[in-house]
Amino acid sequence: MKYARLTKEQLEELHPEFITFLATQSIDKKEWDELKKNNSEIVSQEIDIFSDMIWDRAVSNVNFIDHFSKNYIFLFKCVENIVYSYVINTKEESVDFLSTDGINWLSENIFSDVIEIQKGRKDISDDRNGALFSIIKQGGIISKGELFTKLEHLLNQ
Repeated sequence: MKYARLTKEQLEELHPEFITFLATQSIDKKEWDELKKNNSEIVSQEIDIFSDMIWDRAVSNVNFIDHFSKNYIFLFKCVENIVYSYVINTKEESVDFLSTDGINWLSENIFSDVIEIQKGRKDISDDRNGALFSIIKQGGIISKGELFTKLEHLLNQ
């Protein structure tokens, strides 16, 4: 399995797509019910293949990923097979970037001595989707890139 198995809730949400997927595998409802009763290994394989297909399609469309922690913010911009990044961190222990107050504090102190911003660039042509999925799996959130774009604009003035 390349990515991760979809959760029961995700599979339920994607039920119509899963039925279509099974049909492309020449598995109808009767046969699927029979497999669920008698062959859990094939059921698992089919769910894994479907999960990989869904994740691959979803990750292929990702352009921005944000990842927040207490003292760090990681912002990623994905352009073809290159990931550009900004890593923002603070030495100010009382600041929590997971809170609205922490984000407001950051906007007021972005150019102060207690904020460090690092810029990066990485080639991910070997496995673009796998690299992006790894970021998501570690807590990254697919975004529209507002923070990345605002920070890039601020730093390039």
